Amino acid sequence: MPPGPENANRVAIVGASSLRGKELKQVLEDRNFPTSEIVLLDGSVMAGTLTEAGGEPTFIRALEEDSFEGVHFAFFAGTALDTEHNWLAALRAGATVIDLTGAVVASGRATMWIPSLAEKLGRRPGSSANGSPQPTPYFAPPTPVILCCTLAAALEKFRPQRIVMTLFPPVSERDQPGIEELESQTTGLLSFRPIEQTIFDAQVAFNLLAAYGENSKPSLADVRKGIVRDVTAFLTGRAPLPAIQLVQAAVFYGYAFSAYAEFDKPEAPEHFAGALENLGVKIAALGEAPTNVSVAGENEIHMASIETDPSFASAAWFWGMADNLRLASTNAVRIAEELLAESRIA
Repeated sequence: MPPGPENANRVAIVGASSLRGKELKQVLEDRNFPTSEIVLLDGSVMAGTLTEAGGEPTFIRALEEDSFEGVHFAFFAGTALDTEHNWLAALRAGATVIDLTGAVVASGRATMWIPSLAEKLGRRPGSSANGSPQPTPYFAPPTPVILCCTLAAALEKFRPQRIVMTLFPPVSERDQPGIEELESQTTGLLSFRPIEQTIFDAQVAFNLLAAYGENSKPSLADVRKGIVRDVTAFLTGRAPLPAIQLVQAAVFYGYAFSAYAEFDKPEAPEHFAGALENLGVKIAALGEAPTNVSVAGENEIHMASIETDPSFASAAWFWGMADNLRLASTNAVRIAEELLAESRIA
């Protein structure tokens, strides 16, 4: 469907009842995205649920063959299975597909896009010579991929010998069931009762995990492989690849990371800070640091002041944090905003 006037930009959110879907709807509203209607779609179990969009009461609708008729942008924010079963229908209906689940990447047709890095790393893959987008679905990567790519892009001009990142995912990365399991485990442990382990197959409450239990799917190793795959695909030939490790944290929201980077020669921390700020990262004042609580509802990556390693003058440490749901949703909406801007220019 060719782009129409601003008030014709009908938007569909698949997986509207998920944490990502709810946050995505909120970001669309907060950024005053020009749309005539936000259509909320989900599996049959959630269909009929009363909610609101744009300040008006509405219902979540069941996914059907004609769900995408007249839709300009179709955001997929629910399960990978729902995306696999429905993204081609959205494409056939003429909608621009923006996938937050990663399921479309397997098709080999999705273009990964982080608009905040476009000026630094150049025009995104999948664009034609004049900058207009090819008719292809877009992959809006998850927060850990944005974190890794942003740091690597900022440090690229300093020619790092190595970058090592440890990521601390919150349980909300496993959607509402992850939230409920941490809450249940916390209550159970404080009451000396047996704990539920359906999602993580391990005690995540009051704990740090380098691996989940063997019955947890996907495993933490699988999550790490997916992040490494996407970071590698985005950065190869454009910026240095970081080594990546994951440690599951007992927190509900907020994606934290600690990073170590080595360089050929010492560099002033304020130079690193300037490069990061140019990419939209917020750097805290000396002696302050972002927390899971302080970044809630924030659209940007927040970082503590950068420190030189006390033993190696040519190395530096970075500590950062982002609202995991908000950052990923904002990136997805920015893709739609950029496409609208390009269509007006064309």
